[in-house]
Amino acid sequence: MTRRELDAAGITDPVLRAAYARCRRLNARHGRTYFLATRLLPADRRPAVHALYGFARWADDIVDDMGADAAPAERAAALNRLEERLRHALTGGRPDGEPVALAVADTAARYAIDPAHFTAFLASMRSDLTVTDYATYDDLRAYMHGSAAVIGLEMLPVLGTVTPRAEAAPHAAALGVAFQLTNFLRDVGEDLDRGRIYLPADLLAAHGVERSLLRWSRRTGRHDRRITAALRAAEDLTRAVYREAAPGIAMLDPVSRPCIRTAYVLYRDILDAVADGGYAVLHRRAVVSRGRRAAVAADGLTRVLAARLRARGTPASRPPTVPRETEEAR
Repeated sequence: MTRRELDAAGITDPVLRAAYARCRRLNARHGRTYFLATRLLPADRRPAVHALYGFARWADDIVDDMGADAAPAERAAALNRLEERLRHALTGGRPDGEPVALAVADTAARYAIDPAHFTAFLASMRSDLTVTDYATYDDLRAYMHGSAAVIGLEMLPVLGTVTPRAEAAPHAAALGVAFQLTNFLRDVGEDLDRGRIYLPADLLAAHGVERSLLRWSRRTGRHDRRITAALRAAEDLTRAVYREAAPGIAMLDPVSRPCIRTAYVLYRDILDAVADGGYAVLHRRAVVSRGRRAAVAADGLTRVLAARLRARGTPASRPPTVPRETEEAR
């Protein structure tokens, strides 16, 4: 499928093709829910999405997965190198040994994406090296502007809009934040193991929860009603951001809507899984069932076919089939 996507996007340079393929693999490995949704986009737009998400995953790997022995200074130096190589690529250069930067710079040029978004993103990644918690939701939102909201803003030119882009932008930013808040809730235990708490301290404190209590629950596997109440409040906050984001889907190019709607539904379903699992995210990861993922993917494919047929003005020919990635997605 990679070759067809690259051909459809008009990417012919062998070095660029290899760079985009690298991003696609990163997206498939790290973000399989969104990778599945990306399959619902027209083929010519998929490489750009893979580049944007591949770059984000590459930077996130530097922060979290360089190895247990990597010191913060070493990780910071790696982020600095990545930013320098991206800056070089954005000005037309070809950074040695950094295909992800090359692909995302090419995408930024093709879709006129503001380079400031990448600067903001890398600033948030650097903060993860030293910041371990956030006092208030406003503090967390400042971090998420760079780590999540700008991803939605980067995506808008690729997805296309039927309204002025400025009108759709706040909703796109909110959707990025909603996705990240969902991940924060799902991954409370894993983040705690890394020494980080992304749920605002004032939200936790309102229910009598401190870091020590979270560590106790993580270590012992025991539940506490105060933790459950705090996690329920975090769920409510996240659902409010989904409501803020929802109107933006109708502002997208019709052929892009099924992709974003599918991602919206699947990520929101993670919240349902958290609640249905008794808010036990400190002890096990909440997951959406394969049957549910398959059903949402099938609905998305039906919507894709309908949107493309409306665009072409032709009658329906045959029903779509669910892509193979459905069975591999989480």
